Amino acid sequence: MDELPWSRQRLRRNNEWLLLERLRSAGAASRAQLARDSGLSKPTVSSALASLEQAGLVRSAGTLAPERGRVAILYEPDPTAGYVLGIDIGRARLRTAVADLSGALIARVDLPNRGRSAGSVADAVIDAAAQALAAAGITSTQVVHAAVGTPGVFDPRTGRVQYAVNLPGWGRPGLFARIRELLGIALSVHNDANLAALGEYAFGAGAGSPLFVYLLIGTGLGMGVVADGQLFEGAHGAAGEIGFLPLMEGLLAGGSAPRRGVLEDAVSADAVVRAARQCGMTGPLTAKRVFDAARTGSEPAIAAVQQEGRRLALVVASISGVLDPDLVVLGGGVGHSADLLLDIVRSTLHRLTPLRPAVTPSALGEDAVLLGAIATALRTARPLVFERRTTRTAGRP
Repeated sequence: MDELPWSRQRLRRNNEWLLLERLRSAGAASRAQLARDSGLSKPTVSSALASLEQAGLVRSAGTLAPERGRVAILYEPDPTAGYVLGIDIGRARLRTAVADLSGALIARVDLPNRGRSAGSVADAVIDAAAQALAAAGITSTQVVHAAVGTPGVFDPRTGRVQYAVNLPGWGRPGLFARIRELLGIALSVHNDANLAALGEYAFGAGAGSPLFVYLLIGTGLGMGVVADGQLFEGAHGAAGEIGFLPLMEGLLAGGSAPRRGVLEDAVSADAVVRAARQCGMTGPLTAKRVFDAARTGSEPAIAAVQQEGRRLALVVASISGVLDPDLVVLGGGVGHSADLLLDIVRSTLHRLTPLRPAVTPSALGEDAVLLGAIATALRTARPLVFERRTTRTAGRP
């Protein structure tokens, strides 16, 4: 006898979640349309919508006047039922954004990362997040979940980030616990390349791809792998740390691996600058300046860019032999100059391997990690909001 009420309640909640997800994925709909799409009876749909509306999860989105018959009310998910926070921690910049449950950004704060220690970077993250919440006009209690993107691999057991060599001291324990405590928001920590891959899948060039790889090429080198919409992280969260892969030249001649990783040292932005200097460029240089000079016809800059393209082709060929992706997306600061790199990457790839995935630039540019953080936070927040609000209203008459 005790099982019957539980079963009915569970079935009712499943129906409500089904209809809410249908509205979220396919847009506003009437009761009749929801009944046709879901296969549920019209009374069941009406009851579920009434419960969802009472819980503040759906709202009226206007009316539909058919040629014949009665005017129908359209329903949509209420995006203000909760909010999420996305944070992108980079060596040069901190990016934060607040989004509602539809995924629409309602506030954003970008700041230069002037932190000179792990503690000062953490303080800057807290300040940027507080500014974003103030700009959105909400408090931390309205934020259901925050997702943070950082270089390296976060170990939830120790609370430490490993392999984030471009952020000195970032492996210190307790940093994210402090951020979580001072913000008063539940948060999860993720590798930045993984978030960029999820952002590209949700909003950019990777949409619909059965298996694609995102290469984050900037101050470091990282990779995110998304298969059938799911992130592949490996046994310890380090899948995609390809910066530590060996590059044959140098090591076999007796060299030693740099702390940041052999491949990362050879392909990241610093490698572009070193190659440009070796080719004869002088003065203060950044990878961006080298690419800009290549666009104006500077021969040393062109030579440096071509070397970067050939090495990226080696990276893509290695990835293809292991994962067989149908698409490789180039992102990060170096990836922003894909217009100069794609031809040399593709032509070199054709010489290296018969495995030739499509290679394309990121559609999201510098926003890939931030948007991936938003998409990841939403995956956690939406079912939480549903659970909390439907539980709260379940006992009401």
